[in-house]
Amino acid sequence: MNLLVIGGTGKTGREIIKQGLSQGHVITAVVRNPSNVKFSHANLNILKGNVLVPASYERSLQGQDAVLSALGHKKFIIKTSVLSQGTKNIITAMERNNVKRFICITSLGINDSKFKLGLYYTLFTIPFILFFYFLDKSKQEKLIMNSKLEWTIVRPGQLTNGKKRTIYKHGKNVGHYVLTKMISRADVAHFMLSLLSTNTYLKKTVGLTY
Repeated sequence: MNLLVIGGTGKTGREIIKQGLSQGHVITAVVRNPSNVKFSHANLNILKGNVLVPASYERSLQGQDAVLSALGHKKFIIKTSVLSQGTKNIITAMERNNVKRFICITSLGINDSKFKLGLYYTLFTIPFILFFYFLDKSKQEKLIMNSKLEWTIVRPGQLTNGKKRTIYKHGKNVGHYVLTKMISRADVAHFMLSLLSTNTYLKKTVGLTY
C-alpha cells in the first residue's frame, strides 16, 4: 500500500515507518524537520511539512491508500490546539483528494473511555498536568468521528519504549479504572498497520493495552 504517515519523527511514528517498510509498504512521511529522520529506505519519501499548513503536504496525498497519524506535541504547553486544528486540516485535505482510510492515535481516558487510564491519571495527571492536552485530543476525536472518512481511532494505554510482542488486548472495554495499563509504541504501530487489512474497527474507537 501507499501510506502517508503524520508525525513520523516521534517515537511511535518511527515505529510505524520502520514496520511499514518491512511489510513492503511505500511510505511518505510528513515531518517538520527532515534532519530528525535518521534512516533511509528505497520505499521511504521524507516530506517537509506542517499539519497547520495544508499546502505543505496536500499534494502528497494524491495516490495514497491510507493516512496513519501519530501526531503529537509537547504535552506541557499551557494551552494548545495543534492536534485538533492539525487533524481538521488533514481531514479536509484527505476529503479533497479522495483518500478515505484514516487511522489515528489518541489515548485511553478520552470521551467515552474516560477514567480507563487508571486512578493515577484520572485523579492527578489528567486534571493537573495534561488537562489541555487531553482536551485537545477530545476535540481531535470528535472531528474524526464527524468526518466522512473511513476512520479508526486507536486509544493506547500508557506508552512505553518496550519491544514488539504482537500479543495485546484490543477492543471497546480495554483499560482499567484503578490500574494504569501499558502498551509499547512498537505494538501500537503493529496494531495500526494490522488495521489496514481489516474492517473490524471501521468507524470505531478501540482501546489497546497489555
